Amino acid sequence: MSTEVLLTGGGGAESRCMTIDDVLALHTGEFGRWQLRHFVLVSLAWTLEAMHTMIMIFADREPVRACAARDGRCSDQCAGAAAGWEWSLGSGSSTAAEWGLVCGERYKVALVQAIFFVGCMIGAGVFGHLSDSFLGRKGSLVVLCFLNAVLGLLTALSPNYWVYAALRVLTGFSTSSVGFCSFVLATEPIGPSHRGTAGISTMYFFSGGIAALVAVATMFQSSWRLLYVATSLPSLAFVLLVMPFVSESPRWYLVRGRADDAMRVLRDIASTNGRRIPDDVTLMLDGDVDDTKEPLSSSSSTSGSTILDAFRSRTARVRLVLSVVVNFICSVVYFGLSLNVVNLETDLYISVAANALVEMPACLVTTLLLQHFGRKPVVMGTMLLSGLSCIAGSLVTGAGAIRMACGVVGIFGMGTTYNLLVVYTAELFPTVVRTAVLGCTAQAMQMGAILAPLVVVLGDRVPFGLFGVSGIIGGLLVFSLPETMNMPLYDTLAGLEKGERASTTCEDGNAADNTQV
Repeated sequence: MSTEVLLTGGGGAESRCMTIDDVLALHTGEFGRWQLRHFVLVSLAWTLEAMHTMIMIFADREPVRACAARDGRCSDQCAGAAAGWEWSLGSGSSTAAEWGLVCGERYKVALVQAIFFVGCMIGAGVFGHLSDSFLGRKGSLVVLCFLNAVLGLLTALSPNYWVYAALRVLTGFSTSSVGFCSFVLATEPIGPSHRGTAGISTMYFFSGGIAALVAVATMFQSSWRLLYVATSLPSLAFVLLVMPFVSESPRWYLVRGRADDAMRVLRDIASTNGRRIPDDVTLMLDGDVDDTKEPLSSSSSTSGSTILDAFRSRTARVRLVLSVVVNFICSVVYFGLSLNVVNLETDLYISVAANALVEMPACLVTTLLLQHFGRKPVVMGTMLLSGLSCIAGSLVTGAGAIRMACGVVGIFGMGTTYNLLVVYTAELFPTVVRTAVLGCTAQAMQMGAILAPLVVVLGDRVPFGLFGVSGIIGGLLVFSLPETMNMPLYDTLAGLEKGERASTTCEDGNAADNTQV
């Protein structure tokens, strides 16, 4: 749906007011050299989030123990060194080895992993609002990555378990928002016809980050502290070497009332792509034209919208509630299957690498399916696939390889869902509340992630069963959400409401596809 408004100035000169989507589609190019460079640079942040999140799998693992008794006879492993047992890679190989987080103390591993996601949940809400308000997408990303670097380095110096746990909470506070701030900043300057594919492609960077983490963890198996150092320094490098070459989102500029800055970025996009924006083009929000086709003055509320504004809009409210529930369920299954590798009785490094690598073809398959089926059917299908695979895994006894295969299929399905939900959720809501909503759904995801490690400790079969049921329920709930493929990326809640009404009218055959004033 295209909207263009012709305005006549005092001297008789006409100017064309257009939305950013229209400018991208008609004048700058929807995905040219500028967008490609910007997309790659910004999406590198996903690799950082993956490392800061998944490092717990290796840093908190329970390493192999060997019997060091001269006669080769050792008693109960829970007795540790007193019974002749020693850690094969040394006591510094993991937090579990250094602080004795085994047997009766094993719950502390699940606890520190859970409270990391508590920090994620709090941080997602805070930075979701800051990214939509005065800090912006780029400013938020810079602050988050810098905090991750500092907190990761401090974590490597933890003198005891409780300091370690406190620092992991703080790291979670800054980690969870990196991904969705990066996603919004990377995709908002991209035109409608390429936005879905680009959004899914950001997840290659997350999977690549997990694969890179496996490689780094393999090099630092004997020191969890050096592992934290090695995974924290890239965040500092990203802030210093990458972010200076990244532009702020033109959509954020526009909703903040900085139309000149928004146009400056768009003209830079056009110039780099070998295109040109006509001098008579000016920008408008999609809520600036009412049903009587008269221009409206921009409301100052567009620059100060919060998640509460989403609840005041009937359309946004229904979408938000459903999105929160579906994202929660997705997270329980995705992080649960990722952490459940410790119960599969297979090589930890191979299992994590397999899960990471299978997510890459999942992104490719998702991209291909999106072009033909849209967002909604793919989300439903992949959640159901993951759920059924996990149900199958819960019915298998022994045979770790078979259960690992079920887990890989489950990760394939839910990894696809996890990737697509970011795209889908972003498209369901307008610019003024987009990252606030993504922050809210990210909080729901963190709540699911908090629950995941607590489910994993229940054994080898129960987690699969719970993940399976959750996946099936989530797939059925998606049925109530609308399709967003080829729909406008709205700027305001008023624009969203008008778009919903127009969509309903079009379904009744009573409205045209385009509006021109």
